[in-house]
Amino acid sequence: MTTKPLRYDRVDDAVEHIVNSLHGNIILGLPLALGKPVQFANALYNRAKADPGISLRIYTALSLGRPRPGNDLEKRFLAPFADRVFGDYTELDYLVDMSNNELPTNVQVHEFYFRPGALLRNATAQQNYISSNYTMAARDLNATGINVLAQMVASRGQGDEQSLSLSCNPELTLDLVPMLEKRKSAGEKIFLVGQVHRDLPFMINDAEFSPGVLDLLIEDERGHQTLFSTPNMPVEMTDYFVGVHASALLKDGGTLQIGIGALGDALVYSALLRQQDNHHYRALLDSLGVHEKWRELIDREGGDGVFSRGLYGCSEMFINGFIKLIQAGVIKRRVFADPEVQRRVNSGEVDPSTLEGGTIMHGGFYLGPADFYQALRDLEPELAKSINMTRISFVNHLYGGEDIKRLQRTDGRFVNTIFTATLLGAAASDMTEEGLVISGVGGQYNFVAQAQELEGSRSILLLRSTREREGKVTSNIVMSYGHNTIPRHLRDIVVTEYGIADLRGKCDADVIAAMLNIADSRFQDDLLHEAISARKIRSDYQIPEMFRHNTPARLQAVYEGYQKQGMFPMLPFGSDFTYVEERLLPALGWLKEKTQTRNLLKLARATLRDHVDDQRFKVHLERMGLDKPKSLKEEVYQRLLHAALSATEPLR
Repeated sequence: MTTKPLRYDRVDDAVEHIVNSLHGNIILGLPLALGKPVQFANALYNRAKADPGISLRIYTALSLGRPRPGNDLEKRFLAPFADRVFGDYTELDYLVDMSNNELPTNVQVHEFYFRPGALLRNATAQQNYISSNYTMAARDLNATGINVLAQMVASRGQGDEQSLSLSCNPELTLDLVPMLEKRKSAGEKIFLVGQVHRDLPFMINDAEFSPGVLDLLIEDERGHQTLFSTPNMPVEMTDYFVGVHASALLKDGGTLQIGIGALGDALVYSALLRQQDNHHYRALLDSLGVHEKWRELIDREGGDGVFSRGLYGCSEMFINGFIKLIQAGVIKRRVFADPEVQRRVNSGEVDPSTLEGGTIMHGGFYLGPADFYQALRDLEPELAKSINMTRISFVNHLYGGEDIKRLQRTDGRFVNTIFTATLLGAAASDMTEEGLVISGVGGQYNFVAQAQELEGSRSILLLRSTREREGKVTSNIVMSYGHNTIPRHLRDIVVTEYGIADLRGKCDADVIAAMLNIADSRFQDDLLHEAISARKIRSDYQIPEMFRHNTPARLQAVYEGYQKQGMFPMLPFGSDFTYVEERLLPALGWLKEKTQTRNLLKLARATLRDHVDDQRFKVHLERMGLDKPKSLKEEVYQRLLHAALSATEPLR
């Protein structure tokens, strides 16, 4: 009798075994993001690509690849950066072909979460997208009939002492494996496959498992290539002020969930400022008028003091920011698996510092920059024990073990990002009103619903009040929108750079008034007129004077003042960029906002009237290969970049 797992030191041999065993009919499940076993996935995909007799269906989410430049300027910036950061990372071949609309007819790829904005114009991806709450994704994957579940794993020890870890992606696998085992017991042929990567951090607790769980274990030396990382990206003025307002809603002794992105980073930065430099933090709130406008709400739901008791992290995504919060002593509140122990801790009957064990962070999956992975590899043993990467069914909702979850998740603050909100409190984060998928719902809906169900908890949706496209600024707060991710009956708290709208339990007219207060003042009158025309607010309603000055210029004055004191760095949590690249980032962002195809030539003609005769940007132009233009096109690019660098020159 063969002892599981079958071991292979060549990916191709494992693929051949699976293809033959399943007679060429393969339904492959891959984890979200980092945990994909790239070499195995590529070998299986290319085997199917070479043999039309093989049917391959792939079900996954967030397939990641090197950034794809949109134009020549972006290519000049990204190519050297990508070579340095991604090293010998192997691309997912099916993603490359799907992005180019070149998938063979015998292969289908179905995703339930896209890299934000990456596949908006890809018809194949849009048509094969599966809309699924991430919380229910394991159930939905099982329903597809997947017969191969493959994942990258970490390994520790050798021979009989070997132990494996699901590391970055236990969230779906832990829920899915029992479903697959049940089907295997009923006679279905299903393979659980692990591919070892030596650099993957070994996470313990629920993520650790015995090799015997697997059917195939691949330890191919060619598979230990650079782990995919997502470099820290700039946090801009608007992001920072959204984060500042939201940070005053975090309640000491509570629970924290954060979504990915610059707004989440801004929230972390502000929470760290609140903890580590409370004097300047409170002064900043006063500079923005936060205490004047929302003192009662903050006193009731949040605070502006340090986190003496600390927070407990419970988040679908374990982001880099959580490590920063752990290191700063913000995430430190321990929770316990025993309901009676947790009940006594909550009541104050037992001091948690007298107890052994406990968890300060439950996470579903992780993804981030390379130094985040290194921090996870370097965790001290005691701290490692307090971080538990676990199943999505535990993290994302209350059902199943509801009693202990309610005891642990006191004063929960579930913080997520949206791109549009209506005056009536509905929100969109995953899809345009025409039906094009930007990313996916992920676990956002479930966290919002969880906030409604947990006593003392709040959902906080972060929103930039405006966006700029092709040189035109529009409001992200609108009267109505043709799609919503979060329905208005789950409306709770919305935060923009201008403030906080507390919408829970309020009538429609009061919700509209609160949303108008945090809208950009350039759009307030038009929005109010629309609401009056819809008969949703009194015809004589006036926006209070204190909310009539929501302008970028007012924020800019505050921002520049604190930047001079060393606050609000462009990259608050480290950088994979060189000093010169950091300077180029805002310039290229400025160009992207200002110059789309129809007005690129107009700006280019204007720049041609100027002389590029100073030395301020010599090294930046050299980095982009534009210091000595060899053609008219390069001369135009040089002048465009020079104009952008001038427009985004930092404070002296």
